Amino acid sequence: MLSEPRSGRLAAWGNALLAGFVSPDDAVLAMVGDDAVHRVEGLPGESGPVGLTLAMGRLRTLGVTGLRVALPAPGHPLGLSGPPEFNARALEAEEAVVGFGAPYGLVPEVYEAGPEGDVHVEVLWHCLPVREAPPADVPSLGEAERELAEALRDATRVLSQLDVAASGPVAEAALDAYRARAEAGRELLAPGYPPRAVRVLELAQRVGLLISLAYENGHGGAVSASEMAARGQALRPVERTARRAQVAAYNAYVEERERG
Repeated sequence: MLSEPRSGRLAAWGNALLAGFVSPDDAVLAMVGDDAVHRVEGLPGESGPVGLTLAMGRLRTLGVTGLRVALPAPGHPLGLSGPPEFNARALEAEEAVVGFGAPYGLVPEVYEAGPEGDVHVEVLWHCLPVREAPPADVPSLGEAERELAEALRDATRVLSQLDVAASGPVAEAALDAYRARAEAGRELLAPGYPPRAVRVLELAQRVGLLISLAYENGHGGAVSASEMAARGQALRPVERTARRAQVAAYNAYVEERERG
């Protein structure tokens, strides 16, 4: 649900590349992650799909100086600015990258390729026009941090009362894996981001993991319809807040540039 989105990796390392903090090879390696390959189609001046290195160079030539993230959900166009065609594609993918400085955005299409037993993931980013306007419902880092702490506290209290907090061996294994990655010093954001953005993103992703575990843990002690409804009501607001915080963290680089 709130694991590291591909749009977040592309925007964060794309920003570092555009600013000259990292080399093209390092940036593309981080953008691709565990996927096999990423390509971009629909770029002005290109007749077909191109690799990320060429795509980022083309976007820079077109005037893109920064990249924002959108993580929309039904009824919540988080990070989007239009037009409707782009918003619809982004909502279907549940994520997108929106250019700053020039009206272009990228929406990922993820698919599996390869023979049985050797299947790998490929991503095709569709470049589409976007409206140059402030992104929808994105808080500042300070607002996101405060809202996330409050939402987490409220949700924890309600879930504890209903006995539906994530627990058991599956939940413990997932939490142990998360802690192992964090202790290994995985780089949450690319060079150039403020420390507060890293802190907010780390908390948002941790909260997202706990939400996912709570959903996957069945109904826990919530056996009545009213208790199950209360459980959903407790999780939905904190999930929305965590998504807002994640977008605020990824967009912090561009927001700081806007402030000068």
